[in-house]
Amino acid sequence: MQNHQLELLAPARNADIGIEAVNHGADAVYIGGPSFGARGGADNSVADIARLVKHAHRFNARIFVTLNTILRDDELEPARRLIWQMYDAGVDALIIQDMGLLELDLPPIQLHASTQTDIRTPEKARFLEAAGLSQLVLARELTLAQIQAIRAETSAILEFFIHGALCVAYSGQCYISHAHTGRSANRGDCSQACRLPYQVADAQGRIVAHDKHVLSLKDNNQSDNLAALIDAGIRSFKIEGRYKDMGYVKNITAHYRTLLDDILEQRPELARASSGHCAFTFTPDPDLNFNRGSTDYFVQGRKLDIGAFDSPKNPGQPIGFVLNVGPDWVEIETDATLNNGDGLCYYDLHKELVGMAINTAVAVGKMKGGKQRWRVRPNDPVAELQDLRTGIEVNRNRDMSWQRTLDKKSSERRIGVWLNLGETVEGLALTLTDEDGNSARAETVVAKEIAKDAARAEASLRENLGKLGATLFQPIDIALNLTQPWFVPASAINALRREAIEALEAARRNAFERLPRATPKPAMYLEDSLSYLGNVFNSRARDFYARHGVKLIAAAYESHEEEGEVSLMITKHCVRYSLSLCPKQTIGVTGVHGTVRAEPLSLINGSEKLTLRFDCKACEMHVVGKLKRGVINQRARDIETTPIKFYRTRH
Repeated sequence: MQNHQLELLAPARNADIGIEAVNHGADAVYIGGPSFGARGGADNSVADIARLVKHAHRFNARIFVTLNTILRDDELEPARRLIWQMYDAGVDALIIQDMGLLELDLPPIQLHASTQTDIRTPEKARFLEAAGLSQLVLARELTLAQIQAIRAETSAILEFFIHGALCVAYSGQCYISHAHTGRSANRGDCSQACRLPYQVADAQGRIVAHDKHVLSLKDNNQSDNLAALIDAGIRSFKIEGRYKDMGYVKNITAHYRTLLDDILEQRPELARASSGHCAFTFTPDPDLNFNRGSTDYFVQGRKLDIGAFDSPKNPGQPIGFVLNVGPDWVEIETDATLNNGDGLCYYDLHKELVGMAINTAVAVGKMKGGKQRWRVRPNDPVAELQDLRTGIEVNRNRDMSWQRTLDKKSSERRIGVWLNLGETVEGLALTLTDEDGNSARAETVVAKEIAKDAARAEASLRENLGKLGATLFQPIDIALNLTQPWFVPASAINALRREAIEALEAARRNAFERLPRATPKPAMYLEDSLSYLGNVFNSRARDFYARHGVKLIAAAYESHEEEGEVSLMITKHCVRYSLSLCPKQTIGVTGVHGTVRAEPLSLINGSEKLTLRFDCKACEMHVVGKLKRGVINQRARDIETTPIKFYRTRH
């Protein structure tokens, strides 16, 4: 992919979703293989991935496989064998975190740096490019200026998350799940402690926030920043969501395809990274999928309102207000059309989000102003109506009518082609040239009969040549280079067209080029020591860093060598700032006497207690804690076959 091309990169939980991502405009799809992907439960067979590859390559779209967990020593050889299988299946690139893979005998498959490699600086980007990684997923926390600084220092393709759930920690730098449950995020098994409610207490033990999801963020949405991200140097635009369903992937992919196509139309110096154009049967709308509200995070600088602190659930969109509440029904005033099976929700007296699944919805009358009165009977009236009061605002977070639209075929992706019908000595020849410049020719022996009705004969030729509906092509233009519009049987033209289409598909397959593997260059790592934050979990990863000048290499947190208190999460999100307790926020504020210090805070959830420490110079927050005794005692399956202790030796 050249740097002037823009790549829309969509997620896929399985091959069928991946195929629909391509059909809805994805230039590339990332998907988990049979193992070693950082999303447990989103694995796919090699055969299914090969099926997805075959479909994607018809449009010159690419398939990237995630092999982005940190690996034990005994997993390296199975991972190596799997990589060769992926290469043989036609996969275009691997997304990796573990640098130990670079020490193995791999096929010439392109390698991309996973978000877990935590790329926040030009120096880190430069090093990973030198190590042989062709595409770099930058940290979600970066500003436009920081992205520009990285772009200036590397020629690698820069990738950035533009939509979906946000991990509150720098990716790859979160160990809370492993510390509390033994389930490692870096091993694809995060327990999502960031979505839990916490009591927030100050240094004196006073509660400053009660049962708030203070580590839970709104969802990422960069719809308004695409042009700015392009100008900053981003070329691959990544949608989060390898756990998401078909409807989400269809809708969000179509949404960003539409936005990027608008930009491409205005900027001829840019181009799509794949072939074809999409026609949708629906109007994409990201608000209609599951989301926790939206934020553009730090792209345009730090903002106050990035958290989904009241609930990590989907609050939906406001649709109306409660008019009356009965024993097993509620009447709602709304201008929306309600459907049986819709999901509604509202905030109760404790500001908890309560869901309400509609069993039946009946329109019972018009209101002043044109709105409709609906009588709704929920599936579980006792639980779902308990705190409902007249005047409460109601949201809808599942629209069954919308969902049914996306359950059907909702997009057609076609490649434009020019058709040219000419004469040969013995009959006719059809030449096809597609929008990528591929060309194919087919000939047929057929008698040229003078048509009784020239206009009708010409119309018939054009009609039969243009019947491309069962193919992936659509006609841009049909040229008839004939001495006259001959009468030709439709069967002969149809057979000629089919033969030419088959030849064009073959020409496209032959022209398809695999992405090149980058050649590594000599480079020294940024520092000469690595803490547990380096995620070194096997001997080959240790060899990699030692070869690049690192002299002191600590083991990964999953080795259980760090049994004391350490930073279990490092994040750009700051709880003090979100609660308006940041010292910078109080400068010059009337009534504030003396200096407000960024003293530690505590997070409490049941028996779990974490400490929040604040690095104001770096403008970062550290969530500090230690391994639970039960996790230490079990010594986890991850380390039973993995020698770790020698990592702390000098070389």
